[in-house]
Amino acid sequence: MVSLADIVSASREVAATRSRTKKIARFADLLRALSVEELPAAIGFLCGELQQGRLGLGHRALHQVRAELEPRASEVTVLELDAVFQALEDLSGKGVASERERLLAALYARLTTEERDFVTRLILGELRQGALESIVLDALAQATKVRPEVIRKAMLFAGNAAEVAVSAFRGGEAELGAFSIELFRPLRPMLAQSAKSAEEAFTRTMPAAIEYKLDGARIQLHKLGDRVAIYSRYGNELSDALPEIVELGRSFAAESLVLDGEVIALREDGRPQPFQVTMQRVGRKLGVAAARSELPLRAFFFDCMYLDRVVFVERSNAERWQALASAVPERARVPRVDVSGAEDAESVLQAALASGNEGVVVKSLASLYEAGRRGVGWVKVKPAPTLDLVVLAVEWGSGRRQGVLSNLHLGARDPESGGFVMLGKTFKGLTDATLKWQTEKLLELATERTEWLVKVRPELVVEIAFDGLQKSSTYPGGLALRFARVKRYRDDKPASDADTIQFVRELFDRVQ
Repeated sequence: MVSLADIVSASREVAATRSRTKKIARFADLLRALSVEELPAAIGFLCGELQQGRLGLGHRALHQVRAELEPRASEVTVLELDAVFQALEDLSGKGVASERERLLAALYARLTTEERDFVTRLILGELRQGALESIVLDALAQATKVRPEVIRKAMLFAGNAAEVAVSAFRGGEAELGAFSIELFRPLRPMLAQSAKSAEEAFTRTMPAAIEYKLDGARIQLHKLGDRVAIYSRYGNELSDALPEIVELGRSFAAESLVLDGEVIALREDGRPQPFQVTMQRVGRKLGVAAARSELPLRAFFFDCMYLDRVVFVERSNAERWQALASAVPERARVPRVDVSGAEDAESVLQAALASGNEGVVVKSLASLYEAGRRGVGWVKVKPAPTLDLVVLAVEWGSGRRQGVLSNLHLGARDPESGGFVMLGKTFKGLTDATLKWQTEKLLELATERTEWLVKVRPELVVEIAFDGLQKSSTYPGGLALRFARVKRYRDDKPASDADTIQFVRELFDRVQ
C-alpha cells in the first residue's frame, strides 16, 4: 500500500526540479505503484484536492491542533488519510466540533512535520495548481501508455482527474473514449487569450463574431426537465445562492441544456455594477431572499454545449450559437455582432465600452469549445491592459502605512516549472480597507518573515493594471511591469488561473 510519505516525497521532488520531463516521470512512477482503490484519493492529493471537496476547516482550527502535538514518524496510508477526510465530511448533529477536533488530533499525532504541512494545505485548498494537474495528467498518460490527447479529451468531459485515472488504468483508451457530457456534472469552462486591440483580435480569429465582455461571475447552467442547477467556473454548485437564475433556466423550453454564461448585477439604468458588487450575491449563503430583493442578478449566456440530447462541444462556434439562439431568448444572451472587418470590430469594442462593459471577446466562427483551455479561437480585448498575477511576497509599509503590509511582489505563473516568475512590485491602488484586508490575509499565508519582508505561499491572485512592459535585468523573467497598480483582488480565481510568463512575453513581443 502507498503511504502518505510516498505522496509527500514525490510532491517535494517534483517541486524541487524545473524539468517538466522529470516531474512527469516521477509522478508516473508513483502512479504505477498505486492500486485501483488508492487511485482516486492519491490523484486528488497530487492535484491538491480532496474527493470530499472543501471540509469547512480554517487556519485557526488546524493551527491549534498542530501546535498541541509533537511530530512523530508517520505510518499513515493514502486510504487511511482519505478515510479520515470522509469521516470529517460525514460529521453532523450535536457534538460535531469536539468530534472534529478528536479526529484531527488523532490524525496529526501520527504525522511528521512535513506531512502535517502537506495535509494542512490540502485541507485548506492551498495545494491546488492547474500546472500541477497538467503534469499529473501527462504522468497518467505515461504510466498507462494511453495517448495524452485521449486523456485530455476524457478530462474535458469528466472534469475530474481521479475518474479519468481509474478508467485509464482499468480500460485504457477504449473506456476513456466513452466519456461524454453528463448532465449535472459541470465541464471546465473554455478561457480566452488576450490581444492589445480589436483589430489584432479579429485578424487572429477571422471569420469571427464579437461578443460584449461582461465583468460578472462565470456560471454554467444544467437543465433536465424542471431540474436546473447552476455551477461556478470551478464546478461548485450555486443554485441556492442564485434562485432567479434557476427560475430563468426552468423557463427555457428545451428539455435538456448545458449553457455557459455570466451572472451580473445591473444598475437601474441597465449598466453593470462593479464586479465586487456582483460577488456579494454570488458568494452569499444566508439571507438569499432578502439579498435577491435588494440586489437582483441577471444571467447572460454565450455558449451552448448540449441541447436536447445533442452534444455541441466539438461543433463550431457558429453552430453552438445557433443552438443557443434557438433555446435562449435574446434578453438572456450576451450582445453579439457578426463582423466583416477590423473597423467593424473596433466599432463594436467602442459600443461595449460605452455601455459600461469592460471590453469584448472576439470568437472564431470555426472554433470548438476547448473546455479547460485558453483556446486560440477566443481572444479578449480590454483597453486598459491588466494581468492576473500572484503575490509572492510583501514589504511592510512606512510613514502613513507603518504597521501594514504594503508593497506587493508580483509573479506570473510558469507552467514549465510549476513555479512563478517575478515581474515587479507595486503599492499603488490600495485603499485603507484593502491594506487592512491584505495584511491579515498575507500574514495567514506567510512562510518567512523579516523586519521588512514577508514571503507568502503563492496563492493570492491580484489583477494588476499597468502602462507597459520593459526589458529588465533585475527580474529572472527578463521583463518588468511599468507603472503597475492594483485594480482588484481576484478571490474568484486560484493561482492556477493566473497569467503565464509565456503570455506576458507574447504581450511584450506584440508591441515591439
